[in-house]
Amino acid sequence: MSDVQEAPNQLLDVNLHENWSCIQATESGPRSESEHLQVTIGATVPTGFEQTAADEVREKLGSSCKISKDRGKIYFDISVESLAQVHCLRSVDNLFVVVKEFKDYQFKETKEEVLKDFEELAGKLPWSDPLKVWKINTNFKKKKTKRKKIKQNADSHILDYYENPAIKEEISTLVGDDLASYKDEKDESSKEETQSKMLKFRVTCNRAGEKHCFSSNEAARDFGGAVQDYFKWKADMTNFDVEVLLNIHDSEIVVGIALTEESLHRRNITHFGPTTLRSTLAYGMLRLCAPQPTDIIVDPMCGTGAIPIEGATEWSNCYHIAGDNNPLAVDRAANNISSLLTKSQIKEGEVSWGLPIDAVQWDICNLPLRTGTVDIIVTDMPFGKRMGSKKRNWNLYPACLREMSRVCRPGTGRAALLTQDKKCFIKALSGMGHVWRKVHTVWVNIGGLHAAVYLLKRTPQAFVHPSEQDGERTPW
Repeated sequence: MSDVQEAPNQLLDVNLHENWSCIQATESGPRSESEHLQVTIGATVPTGFEQTAADEVREKLGSSCKISKDRGKIYFDISVESLAQVHCLRSVDNLFVVVKEFKDYQFKETKEEVLKDFEELAGKLPWSDPLKVWKINTNFKKKKTKRKKIKQNADSHILDYYENPAIKEEISTLVGDDLASYKDEKDESSKEETQSKMLKFRVTCNRAGEKHCFSSNEAARDFGGAVQDYFKWKADMTNFDVEVLLNIHDSEIVVGIALTEESLHRRNITHFGPTTLRSTLAYGMLRLCAPQPTDIIVDPMCGTGAIPIEGATEWSNCYHIAGDNNPLAVDRAANNISSLLTKSQIKEGEVSWGLPIDAVQWDICNLPLRTGTVDIIVTDMPFGKRMGSKKRNWNLYPACLREMSRVCRPGTGRAALLTQDKKCFIKALSGMGHVWRKVHTVWVNIGGLHAAVYLLKRTPQAFVHPSEQDGERTPW
């Protein structure tokens, strides 16, 4: 494991908010023009966790949040200065700036009339402010890319960092020189962008509803043609600069401009397995359990470690354990933890000695943990599709729930368990009513599979081993 491979990463990231105002002023005109710009941001989130995402937005941004009727989407208003913070939200997958929302759009009766309206709509929309935000966001992403390149230039110095503290000044100088060089290049690159060829774009239509007389492709084609005529942009379905979104849900239409090229859930995992859980869904499951400082949080079937890694990142005042019976899964989890550690070596110029997380191979039905010592259990149970089998789950699920009840703290312990094999889980849970109480169910969509996250509360009853139930009932 390389603990020093990305040591300057945090040195650079601490300048994120300082450099944000520089990007804003240089690339988007005078600061006074954009500092009071208010826009509506749309975000896609894991279905079922819309309220969790809304709570995070209120908590971290102080913004009120509207949950869309179209599942998996939320909307909130921000000032442009908060855009960097929006990209740091843990519960959102993709972001876009709203151009216009039509809450009750009146569709015409024929397809030709509807598509004609879409063509006329393009020239009537308030594009100006959303395009300013898109431009600021684009330059922000270029800044981050430049920061990564600077980090790579400094990599050759990092091995000496811990052996010779004096090298820290050399690294800082290298970083400072590259940042200064970047500022010198900024005006020139801006001029080149201004003089470069026209922007490339595409329109993506997401449609839900049964009363539409047109298809998503038809809507995207005609609306996109009108956008092209209006802006004189060049259409390109793969190598595009701007992605215009046309989201249609029954009679609601939202036009937006994408702010993310790939989902934000791809933030932690570098070594993927056959069923890697999205980091955004892992965050939602953890948040359901309301972790408190010093809590011991266990994922007994961790796979690639997505849940404990997300937990260690967001709840660093808790202790996280990632375990699995598959040695390949444990290796992947350990490698992902190693990657996370290299990103956390230096924080605000100070050496960080690690994160509260460990990976271990074990048997889920015989955990090497003391009875009643775990505060929270969060795990993605085998669906019986890609991993395991439906037949095996009928024996596995009861055994898992029994062992989880043993290690979980009576009275205060809680668990968030994800499964698509709902029939088997409910049957297993029905025989565990004395130790587990179901508090809440969140219905989610996992790769097209209808799944559920069950939030359970550990009852105050002490655990009794099955072999002792018929004899003397001595709690463990």
